[in-house]
Amino acid sequence: MLTFIYAIANILLVVLFIKVMIKKDFLSYLYNGRWWLTWIAVGIITLMDELTSVYYAPFEAFRFIGIKAIVYIALTSILIRFLSTRMVEISEILEANNIKGGGVYSFSYLVLGPNTSFIAISSIIVSYVLTAAISTVSAVENGTSFLAVGIGARFFLKIAVIWLITGLNIVGIKENAKFTFLIFVFASFVLVNLIIGGFASFNHYTAMQLSTSVSDFWGDLTAGTIFHSYQNIIIGIGSCILAYSGIESVLQTASLVKNWKEIRKAYLFLAVTVGIVTPLIALFALSSNIDISRHETDLIPAFARSVNGEAFGITVAILASITLIMAVNTAMVASAELIEKVAERYNYQWLIQLNKNQSLFRIHIVNGVFYTIILIVTSGSQAILAEMYAVGLIASFCINTGSLIIYRYSKGTKEISYHTSRIGTLFLFIILLSTFIYIALNRPYGTVLWFSITLLFLLAGIRISKFRAPEIPIRRATRTPMDIIFAISDVADEDVHLYFRRPSEYELQEAQPSSIFISFYSPRNEAPQNVSLNHFWISIQRGMKLFDMIVALLRTLEYEMPPEKKLHIHFGWPLSSWLDRMSIGVMIYNIIHLPKKFPHFTFHMDYKAV
Repeated sequence: MLTFIYAIANILLVVLFIKVMIKKDFLSYLYNGRWWLTWIAVGIITLMDELTSVYYAPFEAFRFIGIKAIVYIALTSILIRFLSTRMVEISEILEANNIKGGGVYSFSYLVLGPNTSFIAISSIIVSYVLTAAISTVSAVENGTSFLAVGIGARFFLKIAVIWLITGLNIVGIKENAKFTFLIFVFASFVLVNLIIGGFASFNHYTAMQLSTSVSDFWGDLTAGTIFHSYQNIIIGIGSCILAYSGIESVLQTASLVKNWKEIRKAYLFLAVTVGIVTPLIALFALSSNIDISRHETDLIPAFARSVNGEAFGITVAILASITLIMAVNTAMVASAELIEKVAERYNYQWLIQLNKNQSLFRIHIVNGVFYTIILIVTSGSQAILAEMYAVGLIASFCINTGSLIIYRYSKGTKEISYHTSRIGTLFLFIILLSTFIYIALNRPYGTVLWFSITLLFLLAGIRISKFRAPEIPIRRATRTPMDIIFAISDVADEDVHLYFRRPSEYELQEAQPSSIFISFYSPRNEAPQNVSLNHFWISIQRGMKLFDMIVALLRTLEYEMPPEKKLHIHFGWPLSSWLDRMSIGVMIYNIIHLPKKFPHFTFHMDYKAV
């Protein structure tokens, strides 16, 4: 019967992959003279990155919280799928602002500005560095688990893997979607057979371990006060978050797909693959009767050998090495692309100079040296690297969700069609921030590394953005209050109407000789586009809020305006709900106090009938 189940499962996989592969352009397609990746290609690239964590994350979770890691890995999977919906929302927001790719860096730059975005850069760099380092360690440890290789030789192999991947990138050989798909096919057969073997080996001992895991989890929920229960849940999630590292890679690759809808499909694909496979494999491996404490670095191959024999265990070890080495390459390519994007934005052309193979060789060499230093400092220890990895990973999650809350607070949902619950995002941010605090306090190595690199990047970023920020020339295009004063003086009528318009509102229906329109713009994401001669764009200055700019402008007008003119100030009527755009309430509260501050002006809040 078991043989029949194996046969049916493998035949179904063969049929599935044949159906997928016979479709035209199932991985990439040509549109408007450019090649785009499909959601399948992007999903598979991320899946192969995210799936590698299954080889080291279950043991690391078991190390900190014991057998209840089985339940917490499943719970964390649900949390990550919840987070992925916010990633989709961010991808559409970036697209609406004409930004392709860059992930958390681009989004934090858009929302928080150039200085704060360097914190995001440091978090991502730490994640990439430790992805490469821990994947290298796990690749060598899993690949040599069935061989008699000494500690010194294994450490040499880890250094060799780093520089092999560095060399391949320098000569211009990169991972591509077709090769990744072939590895995905191989991994699918291996992992499906591993899961079937896990179900087949499910026995009384496995059931007892699973029951203990559920019981311990329930104890975390019911022991003590609600705050104590919340603390237990955060500890559990923080111990299992590494099982889903790589989730942001889809957002990072947004520049390779046609639009954000492909990103949404890719995240759905990950939800029904990694979101299910990782908790299942962790369940079977941690509840098996093998001695988990003796398999820190090769838990999954050891479990595979126990359920399907020696040959299958070796096959899983080979798969682990291949996919983990691919993860090293993905991290190196992604970090190079991130540094390239930053260097382009701040005009450091020498750093992104290409060699004859069109490779960012200088960045790759720097990466190789940095990865080697990390391996030497940590002595290639998976435990220390795992502690370091979690800090940068969860920090990037916090920055993403925090930026999303701020953006939705200030912009609402007018420009996007896919939007999630603001309250849900707030709860998610609180959970992620709590997890970050727990990890930062209990993972000293990772915290020191993240803080050191963050401080370095922040100090450098403040210096760089002060003189090289790309918004400097855009900010110089701003009009000044004196330009508006001169325009008011040129109006023949005694009554002058001043209309404040948001940057996205280009319809100036009231365009009359006595009307003047003002739009404030952020140099980071908006470029001045005059709709008419009496339309003035004013840049929001650093350190000032929109309402502060309005007040400063009115103060200038009050002081400089010709005495014979009567000024009418017009604001649009707010139509967004308070729940959808809470900042409307704050802005209106401030606006209704303006007549007391400027009694000589006439104020209007207008709504034009449809």
